Amino acid sequence: MLQAITPFRQQIVTDPGAIAPQAWNALLARQHAPTPFMRAEYLAALHASGSAVPETGWAPRFLLLWDGDELAAACPLYVKAHSYGEYVFDWAWANAYAEHGLRYYPKALVAVPFTPVPGSRLLARDGAARAALVRALLAWCGERKLSSLHVLFGDDADVAACEAAELMPRHQVQFHWKNRRPPRSPAARGALPPEGALAALGRPGGGSEDDLVPYRDFEDFLAALAQDKRKKIRQERRKVAAAGVTFRCVRGADIAPADWAFFYRCYERTYLEHGNAPYLTPAFFEAMARDMAAHWVLFIAERAGQPIASSLIAVSADPAGAGGQNGSELVAYGRYWGTLERVDCLHFEACYYQPIDWCIRHGVARFEGGAQGEHKMARALLPVATASCHWLAHPAFADAVARFLAREDQGMERYLHDLQERSPLRHSNDG
Repeated sequence: MLQAITPFRQQIVTDPGAIAPQAWNALLARQHAPTPFMRAEYLAALHASGSAVPETGWAPRFLLLWDGDELAAACPLYVKAHSYGEYVFDWAWANAYAEHGLRYYPKALVAVPFTPVPGSRLLARDGAARAALVRALLAWCGERKLSSLHVLFGDDADVAACEAAELMPRHQVQFHWKNRRPPRSPAARGALPPEGALAALGRPGGGSEDDLVPYRDFEDFLAALAQDKRKKIRQERRKVAAAGVTFRCVRGADIAPADWAFFYRCYERTYLEHGNAPYLTPAFFEAMARDMAAHWVLFIAERAGQPIASSLIAVSADPAGAGGQNGSELVAYGRYWGTLERVDCLHFEACYYQPIDWCIRHGVARFEGGAQGEHKMARALLPVATASCHWLAHPAFADAVARFLAREDQGMERYLHDLQERSPLRHSNDG
């Protein structure tokens, strides 16, 4: 569907596979924080595989703004019938609507389904186009009388454009590892800014670390940690090795169909053990192997020559190449794991230590461990703030949510300060 919107032509696309990958990916490459999960191939695969479709509560309405033949702005927009698969929890808002006899669903969501990875969401050639995209989103939601609009895990430019349009920001915490040896000076070693600087806490692209150098190897990384953390990691790794578990790492086109099939067995079992069906179908991963192989690294745990567990990470670009997208640093993203056997500490080895070791050896700058989980701090994944932005059509509920978010942000400041005090990095008096 096409509609004239000055100065752009607006297009709503209900099948992500109908979008020209070249135009979408070229626009993505111009953004401040591109990720592989925003590539046209990834979004199209979610739809074509039956993973994110109207039948599962994800109705795509991708919004594109055209300036003649140039794609000036675009975003992945979904009409949602629930709040599953988002990782920014608004169930309480939905319940409050229901208690007052109002409908919260359907709502509008700008996000990557099932993928809580921070990065650019509002793709635009410049600030003016991004502002026009936000205005078009709000107008579209208003015309269809949707309850709300939510932009999840955006970058700084996204947040600024949303705040300018009076969307309400909300902050959460993730845990990321950086391939940078910290300064030995206690005054300089802090990974977090002081209390009151939440907005500066590490959304993608923030801050320069030119004065720091990458780790030489895994032992060099361990040396940067406090003694008790080093000891714990070594103990955990010894337990896995003593159980006779070894690891095989394959990436890109070297991941064989049998490897993908084994990975899916592990992935599916993890969900089923928690009483849920997996979000992603085998067809989705078949598309990843076919269309985005260079962006995947698979770790397979073996015992007595048989595979028993696996973990899958994504990378921003092929580490064998010359740098990441848009000239940026290479980034790795922890995504999925599963096991067919119980081995003490195998989860930590497969999901953290093997990927971190691999990142050090391949010059990857950052490893994002995914949503939630304070236990990640013991593995030197440090807290960073992530941002989402929200608009509610109902004025009274919008006011109530604004007050709630103000209180929540205050609590988030205290929480981040507490996390800073528990940094796993080595103090000057550590042995």
